[in-house]
Amino acid sequence: MREQSHSRTARRHRHPSVMIDGVMTMFQGLVLLAVGVLGGVASTVASVASVISYPALLALGLPPLSANVTNTMSLVLTGAGSVLGSELAGQRDRVVRLGVITALGGAAGAAVLLLAPASAFGVVVPVLIGGAALLLLVQPMIRGLAPRPGAERSRWRLAGVFGVAAYIGYFGAAGGVLMLAVLAAMISESLIKINAIKNAISGAANGVAALLFAAFAPVHWLFVPPLAAGFLLGGYTGPRLARRLPVRALRVVVALCGLALAVKLGLAAYR
Repeated sequence: MREQSHSRTARRHRHPSVMIDGVMTMFQGLVLLAVGVLGGVASTVASVASVISYPALLALGLPPLSANVTNTMSLVLTGAGSVLGSELAGQRDRVVRLGVITALGGAAGAAVLLLAPASAFGVVVPVLIGGAALLLLVQPMIRGLAPRPGAERSRWRLAGVFGVAAYIGYFGAAGGVLMLAVLAAMISESLIKINAIKNAISGAANGVAALLFAAFAPVHWLFVPPLAAGFLLGGYTGPRLARRLPVRALRVVVALCGLALAVKLGLAAYR
């Protein structure tokens, strides 16, 4: 009954521009590819791919819940690629230990999304996007965090890892920034290694959530391949572009756009 309710909600809110006789138009495919590239680059610079891709899916006519789960499915290969390109030598045991926690957290977040009424997500998402945008502005402060002795085994910090993973499974915008902040306060390693660990364990949360969404959520499958291809391309070229682009300025621009989007969605959801 829950799945039927989500399906009816998706059909009721579906914009007529989403499909033409069940076929994605060339314009939609090119838009999704371009959005994926921009999102992949943004993920490299500031871990905020969803802040760009989610509103684009809304603009193409998907209802909030369908846009969210479609975005999550498209991000799976991007997460796998980031893990393959990361420096994880000597981190296997740590990644497995933390990865189990994030997989459980991702499943919990996905379950909350699927079990709650579809309308609830539309009410919550403006707050999540606004919070992600504000977090992006303070992201440089993460470099100043330092773990205390025994922090990696701290129950509170492990609970923080689980909580962030649940958020990634539920929505995930700027989830990478949150996870990086928690790990930086737990692990005595270089920021590069911490970021590599973050990529791996966040990918576990996202992957488990994607499996649940594939089985039970209203994923708009036609939109997944071009968006996923764009994410892959953007994730591959992002590190090269990041060395040439003004990262601080880009962070501020993306954050301000995120705040503007949160206000727009909030006005529509709360009036």
